[in-house]
Amino acid sequence: MQLQQQLSEHLQNLQPVYLEILNESAGHGGYYPGKESHFKVVIVSDVFTGLRLVQRHQKVYAQVNHLLAAGGGAIHALAIHAYAPNEWTGNVPQSPDCAHAPK
Repeated sequence: MQLQQQLSEHLQNLQPVYLEILNESAGHGGYYPGKESHFKVVIVSDVFTGLRLVQRHQKVYAQVNHLLAAGGGAIHALAIHAYAPNEWTGNVPQSPDCAHAPK
């Protein structure tokens, strides 16, 4: 099973009303077709209501830590954008360019 699909399945535990997972691996050094190492997650859930940013990230990490390199998995980087439904504007934040991106 692909990592992106695994991320999606595990994040369903947070009952998202909106979930978008973008594989941003192509914008990073060492990329080859099919590589899955850098992801951006945009997730909107009632679970995040009243929580500070770090608490929201902790909830996401609790679901996917085993997929991250530090937890023994293959994902090198995970950008998290977590919103409560009343905060979600529908805009997905832009990711910065990687210093080691292929030219």
